[in-house]
Amino acid sequence: MQDERSFAPRERLDGEIAVITGGTGAIGLATAERLAALGARVVLLQRSAPAAAAPALVRLAGSGHCALQANVTDSDALRRAAQAVEQEVGRATVLVNCAGFTRPVPAADLDGLDDALIDSIFATHWRGSFAAVRAFAPQMKAAGDAVVVNVSSIAAFTGLGSNLAYAAAKAGTDALTRALAKTLAPQIRCLAVSPGVVDTPFVAGRDAAFNERVGATLPLKRVGVADDVAAAIVACCTALRYATGSVIVADGGRHLG
Repeated sequence: MQDERSFAPRERLDGEIAVITGGTGAIGLATAERLAALGARVVLLQRSAPAAAAPALVRLAGSGHCALQANVTDSDALRRAAQAVEQEVGRATVLVNCAGFTRPVPAADLDGLDDALIDSIFATHWRGSFAAVRAFAPQMKAAGDAVVVNVSSIAAFTGLGSNLAYAAAKAGTDALTRALAKTLAPQIRCLAVSPGVVDTPFVAGRDAAFNERVGATLPLKRVGVADDVAAAIVACCTALRYATGSVIVADGGRHLG
Protein backbone atom coordinates (compact mmCIF):
# COMPACT_ATOMS: atom_id res chain seq x y z
CA MET A 1 0.00 0.00 0.00
CA GLN A 2 1.33 3.44 -0.88
CA ASP A 3 2.38 5.62 2.02
CA GLU A 4 0.15 8.68 2.20
CA ARG A 5 2.42 10.84 4.36
CA SER A 6 3.76 14.09 2.98
CA PHE A 7 7.47 14.56 2.42
CA ALA A 8 7.05 18.21 1.49
CA PRO A 9 9.62 20.58 2.99
CA ARG A 10 8.63 22.34 6.19
CA GLU A 11 9.36 25.90 7.21
CA ARG A 12 8.39 25.43 10.87
CA LEU A 13 8.76 22.71 13.49
CA ASP A 14 5.94 23.73 15.78
CA GLY A 15 4.82 20.82 17.94
CA GLU A 16 7.97 18.79 17.31
CA ILE A 17 10.02 17.49 20.24
CA ALA A 18 13.75 17.40 19.58
CA VAL A 19 16.19 15.49 21.75
CA ILE A 20 19.88 16.36 21.39
CA THR A 21 22.63 14.25 22.95
CA GLY A 22 25.64 16.36 23.80
CA GLY A 23 23.15 19.19 23.76
CA THR A 24 25.30 21.73 25.59
CA GLY A 25 28.32 21.26 23.32
CA ALA A 26 29.02 23.80 20.60
CA ILE A 27 27.24 21.97 17.76
CA GLY A 28 24.50 20.61 20.01
CA LEU A 29 23.63 24.03 21.39
CA ALA A 30 23.77 25.73 17.97
CA THR A 31 21.37 23.06 16.74
CA ALA A 32 19.11 23.56 19.74
CA GLU A 33 18.94 27.30 19.05
CA ARG A 34 17.95 26.75 15.43
CA LEU A 35 15.36 24.09 16.27
CA ALA A 36 13.83 26.19 19.02
CA ALA A 37 13.66 29.22 16.73
CA LEU A 38 11.53 27.13 14.36
CA GLY A 39 9.12 26.20 17.13
CA ALA A 40 10.43 22.86 18.34
CA ARG A 41 10.50 22.00 22.02
CA VAL A 42 14.06 20.97 22.85
CA VAL A 43 15.41 18.43 25.35
CA LEU A 44 19.15 18.61 25.99
CA LEU A 45 20.79 15.38 27.14
CA GLN A 46 24.10 15.84 28.92
CA ARG A 47 26.49 14.02 31.26
CA SER A 48 26.28 16.66 34.00
CA ALA A 49 23.35 17.50 36.23
CA PRO A 50 20.42 19.30 34.55
CA ALA A 51 21.11 22.51 36.47
CA ALA A 52 24.36 22.92 34.53
CA ALA A 53 22.32 23.42 31.36
CA ALA A 54 20.54 26.52 32.69
CA PRO A 55 22.72 28.99 30.74
CA ALA A 56 22.09 27.03 27.55
CA LEU A 57 18.34 26.79 28.06
CA VAL A 58 17.89 30.54 28.48
CA ARG A 59 19.36 31.04 25.00
CA LEU A 60 16.53 29.07 23.37
CA ALA A 61 13.53 30.82 21.87
CA GLY A 62 10.10 29.70 22.95
CA SER A 63 9.25 27.74 26.08
CA GLY A 64 9.03 24.24 27.50
CA HIS A 65 12.67 23.33 26.89
CA CYS A 66 14.49 21.20 29.45
CA ALA A 67 17.64 19.23 30.18
CA LEU A 68 18.09 15.67 31.38
CA GLN A 69 21.16 13.89 32.66
CA ALA A 70 22.20 10.88 30.58
CA ASN A 71 25.64 9.72 29.53
CA VAL A 72 25.41 8.06 26.11
CA THR A 73 27.73 5.29 27.33
CA ASP A 74 25.07 4.35 29.92
CA SER A 75 22.26 2.58 28.09
CA ASP A 76 20.08 2.35 31.19
CA ALA A 77 20.35 6.11 31.67
CA LEU A 78 19.30 6.63 28.05
CA ARG A 79 16.29 4.38 28.52
CA ARG A 80 15.28 6.34 31.63
CA ALA A 81 15.72 9.60 29.74
CA ALA A 82 13.58 8.34 26.87
CA GLN A 83 10.86 7.34 29.31
CA ALA A 84 11.01 10.74 30.99
CA VAL A 85 10.75 12.56 27.67
CA GLU A 86 7.70 10.57 26.58
CA GLN A 87 5.93 10.93 29.93
CA GLU A 88 6.81 14.53 30.77
CA VAL A 89 7.30 16.25 27.41
CA GLY A 90 5.77 14.03 24.73
CA ARG A 91 6.98 11.66 22.05
CA ALA A 92 10.31 12.64 20.55
CA THR A 93 10.15 13.24 16.81
CA VAL A 94 13.72 14.47 16.28
CA LEU A 95 16.86 12.85 17.70
CA VAL A 96 20.22 14.51 17.07
CA ASN A 97 23.29 12.54 18.16
CA CYS A 98 25.96 15.16 18.93
CA ALA A 99 27.65 13.63 21.96
CA GLY A 100 31.33 12.92 21.48
CA PHE A 101 34.93 13.59 22.38
CA THR A 102 38.36 12.96 20.93
CA ARG A 103 42.07 13.30 21.68
CA PRO A 104 44.69 14.13 19.07
CA VAL A 105 46.99 11.20 18.29
CA PRO A 106 49.05 11.26 15.07
CA ALA A 107 48.08 8.44 12.69
CA ALA A 108 51.68 7.17 12.65
CA ASP A 109 51.83 6.96 16.45
CA LEU A 110 50.36 3.49 16.79
CA ASP A 111 51.45 3.09 20.41
CA GLY A 112 49.93 6.45 21.29
CA LEU A 113 46.48 5.15 20.40
CA ASP A 114 46.05 2.92 23.44
CA ASP A 115 43.26 0.41 23.97
CA ALA A 116 41.49 2.49 26.60
CA LEU A 117 41.18 5.48 24.27
CA ILE A 118 40.01 3.28 21.39
CA ASP A 119 37.33 1.65 23.53
CA SER A 120 36.17 4.97 24.95
CA ILE A 121 35.86 6.59 21.53
CA PHE A 122 33.84 3.69 20.10
CA ALA A 123 31.67 3.50 23.22
CA THR A 124 30.82 7.19 22.95
CA HIS A 125 30.55 7.74 19.21
CA TRP A 126 29.26 4.47 17.81
CA ARG A 127 27.66 2.63 20.68
CA GLY A 128 26.37 5.87 22.17
CA SER A 129 24.60 6.87 18.97
CA PHE A 130 23.16 3.39 18.55
CA ALA A 131 22.04 3.23 22.19
CA ALA A 132 20.29 6.60 21.92
CA VAL A 133 18.42 5.46 18.81
CA ARG A 134 17.56 2.17 20.50
CA ALA A 135 16.15 4.02 23.52
CA PHE A 136 14.05 6.53 21.56
CA ALA A 137 13.03 4.45 18.53
CA PRO A 138 9.81 3.00 20.01
CA GLN A 139 8.27 6.42 20.70
CA MET A 140 9.60 7.87 17.45
CA LYS A 141 8.05 5.00 15.50
CA ALA A 142 4.79 5.54 17.33
CA ALA A 143 4.92 9.22 16.36
CA GLY A 144 4.99 8.02 12.76
CA ASP A 145 7.04 10.81 11.14
CA ALA A 146 10.40 11.23 12.85
CA VAL A 147 14.04 11.78 11.99
CA VAL A 148 17.41 10.81 13.46
CA VAL A 149 20.45 12.92 12.56
CA ASN A 150 23.86 11.55 13.49
CA VAL A 151 26.83 13.91 13.59
CA SER A 152 29.63 12.19 11.70
CA SER A 153 32.88 13.57 10.23
CA ILE A 154 34.68 13.62 6.91
CA ALA A 155 37.35 11.63 8.79
CA ALA A 156 35.04 8.68 8.14
CA PHE A 157 36.04 8.60 4.48
CA THR A 158 39.24 10.64 4.28
CA GLY A 159 40.94 8.62 7.02
CA LEU A 160 42.36 11.86 8.39
CA GLY A 161 41.29 13.33 11.69
CA SER A 162 42.20 13.67 15.33
CA ASN A 163 43.10 9.97 15.50
CA LEU A 164 42.49 6.68 13.71
CA ALA A 165 39.93 5.40 16.21
CA TYR A 166 37.85 8.55 15.75
CA ALA A 167 37.94 8.13 11.96
CA ALA A 168 36.93 4.48 12.26
CA ALA A 169 34.14 5.24 14.74
CA LYS A 170 32.72 7.86 12.39
CA ALA A 171 32.91 5.42 9.47
CA GLY A 172 30.84 3.14 11.68
CA THR A 173 28.42 6.00 12.28
CA ASP A 174 27.91 6.36 8.52
CA ALA A 175 27.31 2.62 8.18
CA LEU A 176 24.90 2.72 11.12
CA THR A 177 23.03 5.62 9.52
CA ARG A 178 22.51 3.68 6.29
CA ALA A 179 21.45 0.52 8.12
CA LEU A 180 18.96 2.33 10.33
CA ALA A 181 17.56 4.19 7.34
CA LYS A 182 16.52 0.80 5.98
CA THR A 183 15.38 -0.86 9.18
CA LEU A 184 13.49 2.06 10.77
CA ALA A 185 11.69 3.20 7.61
CA PRO A 186 9.16 4.49 6.85
CA GLN A 187 8.31 5.95 10.26
CA ILE A 188 11.83 7.18 11.02
CA ARG A 189 14.24 8.73 8.55
CA CYS A 190 17.93 8.55 9.39
CA LEU A 191 20.62 10.89 8.08
CA ALA A 192 24.14 11.93 8.99
CA VAL A 193 25.86 15.31 8.77
CA SER A 194 29.58 15.20 8.13
CA PRO A 195 31.63 18.28 9.09
CA GLY A 196 35.33 18.90 8.51
CA VAL A 197 37.33 21.29 10.67
CA VAL A 198 35.00 23.30 12.91
CA ASP A 199 36.04 26.26 15.03
CA THR A 200 35.12 24.83 18.45
CA PRO A 201 37.15 23.54 21.43
CA PHE A 202 36.35 19.93 20.41
CA VAL A 203 39.90 19.05 19.30
CA ALA A 204 42.57 20.23 21.71
CA GLY A 205 45.37 22.24 20.15
CA ARG A 206 43.42 23.64 17.21
CA ASP A 207 43.78 27.34 17.84
CA ALA A 208 42.99 30.42 15.76
CA ALA A 209 46.27 30.11 13.87
CA PHE A 210 45.46 26.50 12.93
CA ASN A 211 41.98 27.46 11.76
CA GLU A 212 43.30 30.35 9.69
CA ARG A 213 45.96 28.17 8.08
CA VAL A 214 43.52 25.37 7.23
CA GLY A 215 40.79 27.78 6.17
CA ALA A 216 43.03 29.33 3.56
CA THR A 217 43.35 25.92 1.86
CA LEU A 218 39.61 25.30 1.56
CA PRO A 219 37.49 26.14 -1.49
CA LEU A 220 35.21 28.28 0.70
CA LYS A 221 38.22 29.93 2.40
CA ARG A 222 37.34 29.38 6.05
CA VAL A 223 36.85 26.53 8.47
CA GLY A 224 33.36 25.80 9.66
CA VAL A 225 31.61 27.16 12.71
CA ALA A 226 29.12 25.31 14.87
CA ASP A 227 26.18 27.04 13.20
CA ASP A 228 27.24 25.75 9.76
CA VAL A 229 26.81 22.22 11.05
CA ALA A 230 23.61 23.10 12.91
CA ALA A 231 22.11 24.53 9.72
CA ALA A 232 22.79 21.26 7.89
CA ILE A 233 21.25 19.26 10.74
CA VAL A 234 18.12 21.41 10.70
CA ALA A 235 17.91 21.07 6.91
CA CYS A 236 17.63 17.31 7.44
CA CYS A 237 14.56 18.00 9.57
CA THR A 238 12.95 20.60 7.33
CA ALA A 239 14.12 20.81 3.71
CA LEU A 240 15.44 17.30 3.05
CA ARG A 241 12.25 15.48 3.94
CA TYR A 242 12.46 12.97 1.09
CA ALA A 243 15.99 11.93 2.05
CA THR A 244 17.09 9.02 4.23
CA GLY A 245 20.31 7.05 4.54
CA SER A 246 22.35 9.95 3.16
CA VAL A 247 25.50 11.54 4.58
CA ILE A 248 25.37 15.31 4.12
CA VAL A 249 28.86 16.79 3.88
CA ALA A 250 29.19 20.32 5.29
CA ASP A 251 32.92 21.02 5.33
CA GLY A 252 33.62 24.00 3.09
CA GLY A 253 35.04 21.62 0.49
CA ARG A 254 37.82 20.19 2.68
CA HIS A 255 37.09 16.64 1.53
CA LEU A 256 38.02 17.64 -2.03
CA GLY A 257 41.70 17.57 -1.05
